[in-house]
Amino acid sequence: MAGLSLEDLPGTPESRSSSGGGADRGSRSSQRQAEKGDRERRRKRRRTITLVVLAVCAVLFGASAVLVGGQVKGLVASITDSGDFEGSGSGAVTVQIPEGASGRTIGSVLAEAGVVKTPGAFVSAAAEDPKAASIQPGTYQLKKEMSGASALALLLDPSSRSSFKVQVPEGYTAAQIYQRLSEATELPVSDYEAAAGDPQLGLPADAGGAVEGYLFPATYDFDPGTSALQQLQEMVQRTERAMDDVGFPADPAERHRLMTEASLVQKEGANPEDMAKVARVIENRVAAGQALQFDTTVNYATGKTGLTTTPEDRQNPSPYNTYLHPGLPPGPIASPGEDAMRAALNPAQGDWLYFVVTDPSTGETKFAATYAEHQRNVAEFQAWLRANPQQG
Repeated sequence: MAGLSLEDLPGTPESRSSSGGGADRGSRSSQRQAEKGDRERRRKRRRTITLVVLAVCAVLFGASAVLVGGQVKGLVASITDSGDFEGSGSGAVTVQIPEGASGRTIGSVLAEAGVVKTPGAFVSAAAEDPKAASIQPGTYQLKKEMSGASALALLLDPSSRSSFKVQVPEGYTAAQIYQRLSEATELPVSDYEAAAGDPQLGLPADAGGAVEGYLFPATYDFDPGTSALQQLQEMVQRTERAMDDVGFPADPAERHRLMTEASLVQKEGANPEDMAKVARVIENRVAAGQALQFDTTVNYATGKTGLTTTPEDRQNPSPYNTYLHPGLPPGPIASPGEDAMRAALNPAQGDWLYFVVTDPSTGETKFAATYAEHQRNVAEFQAWLRANPQQG
């Protein structure tokens, strides 16, 4: 240890601050110069390697250009392709848009049918038009090779949809509805009669297994190929929704009573105000134990139509004959609309026991609390019949 000074001990504070520091700085300067030279040599090597690689690639590309030219062209096309046709297309193609389809699903259906070039073409067009959300499920007549915007426009155009439009009026019987549907869809009436008794029809428990009154009156659009059973199922479902919307109670027996009463109200009342009064007459007569004596129920039993009934008609033993049997008939006699359903649920306030249509041409109806008053109203109706014998 006698010959070793503090300057000779590397790494100590004393050695860095001693008079020997000048020599240390010189050593570090030389080291930096050497490192700089190494970096320069590495850069030169990298440049040389790069030039060699580029030259090799050029040779390889030139040698293989003929072999891969088609693939390269396809790659370029896929990158630059707009993904959409131009124009309104040509020819004709039928497409089916399923229930609950998303924009992407619709785009895929259209692309598979050759209507649009890609699903994205339709999705992009739909994203720019808020009305796209109103596209209805169904069968559409479109064209081949349409732009996404043109395809969207046709899907929003009701005339492009292939469907059977059927208007079912309020107050129609099931037999009349079958005939109306048959005329529109060209399915035989027997198909609807069979569907009415199919357990899959889905009649509510309150219907008692009878379809009468439970085929909701509305305008329907049925796609081609829709079976008679599917059509009646949709109408039954609409009836159930209407009962809920109007506020019918959940009890099946009460719902059936209200539907039966609503069907009578529909056949007898000309407008919502009169319907509410007819409903009150029904309630009052039932409460008093009086027979309803509605000609409409007798006509339902006999299968006849018209404003009046004969003495023979009124002797028909059918339980629907409200001249012979007190209270409501066993079920509806026609399909009521929502106005009639509301009237049955909320009858007008009054003490009326009678009513008669005094002018069938206008639907004017007069209500009475006494038989004498009613007879005066009946006289008006009879006068109208004499003036219009062809209408009786």
